[in-house]
Amino acid sequence: MTELEPTAPLIVVIDDETAIRRFLKASLCNEGYRVKEAETAREGQRLLLQETPAAVLLDLGLPDRDGQELITEFRGWSNVPIIVLSARDQEREKVAALDAGADDYVSKPFHMGELLARLRAALRRTGGVSGGPLSHPRFSCENGQFQIDFSARRVFRAGQEVHLTKLEYELLAVMVKNAGKVLTHQYLLKSVWGPLNIQETHYLRVFVATLRKKIETDASRPKLILTEQGVGYRFADPDE
Repeated sequence: MTELEPTAPLIVVIDDETAIRRFLKASLCNEGYRVKEAETAREGQRLLLQETPAAVLLDLGLPDRDGQELITEFRGWSNVPIIVLSARDQEREKVAALDAGADDYVSKPFHMGELLARLRAALRRTGGVSGGPLSHPRFSCENGQFQIDFSARRVFRAGQEVHLTKLEYELLAVMVKNAGKVLTHQYLLKSVWGPLNIQETHYLRVFVATLRKKIETDASRPKLILTEQGVGYRFADPDE
């Protein structure tokens, strides 16, 4: 499939580093995506207004404006997935970008395989690719070893039902329904415990540790509930 194939999903890349844009364009086109590039927030805004992208890859450190401002503006009129490309060890910026409406982030330098997996997960969540993980009321991964039946509110591990408390189930359900997406501590606390508890991160540590003991094969080496250091948690995408 060529870059100009009209039926291919369009990915808008907004990054001021020429080398990264070239690398992303070559890699994405090789995977069958069309790509349009911008090196400033202004150019990116113009592209987002003119085009209908399937997803946006956005660098936060743009020369003319902060990328987070662009996320906030874009979220005012579009739900297209936004994956932030962020420098390492900038957890505060990552959290702010996710809270502003970004769907995920990948730290620079990044592995293209990871970025492509995150992109596919984002497209499935929004219908950009058919067959999203929650198109049915039952979710499964690890070749069926882990299953959750949302209609019955039941969880299974290796064919055996896992007994969860109400709050444990609510926390797990929020993460599974957003499988592949990074969820900040504040988002999870607000979703499960309410807006008055968004600073109580110790709640999360305790509950996540308990959930891992109940649903992971090895709680010390989790493969389902993944920690995004300094930011939050991510439930593994079923196709990773």
